[in-house]
Amino acid sequence: MATQTLNLSVVSAEEKLFSGAVQTVQVSGSEGELGIYPGHAPLLTKIKPGMVRFVSEAGDEELMYVAGGVLEVQPGEVIVLADVAVRGDELDEQAAEAARKRAEEAIADQSHDVTYAEAIAELSRAMAQLEVIRKLRR
Repeated sequence: MATQTLNLSVVSAEEKLFSGAVQTVQVSGSEGELGIYPGHAPLLTKIKPGMVRFVSEAGDEELMYVAGGVLEVQPGEVIVLADVAVRGDELDEQAAEAARKRAEEAIADQSHDVTYAEAIAELSRAMAQLEVIRKLRR
């Protein structure tokens, strides 16, 4: 029996990062984690900074970081329109760790030029990148 698949496209403002048949997709949606399999109901939702994980038709797992955007699920097709997207193996751990530290310092120091909301958003992005890096190491 052939494996059921769906077509996944991951696109950022700069480039198309992936297009092809996959078995499953996991995305950090605005309301929580989403698991998408062939036959999933149509869906349109915002995505938050986090991970896009998918299993290719051949069974290989790939991880990407997205900094937010929109997810559209249609019969047989999933489209991730990301504000920023980076393949997991291209993430810079030192830069993500430095961004995390800057954000934590800005949150602690209310007299800083950065607003609290901006600092929280930066912290969220940095933590999501670090999570993708940790999962790649496993």
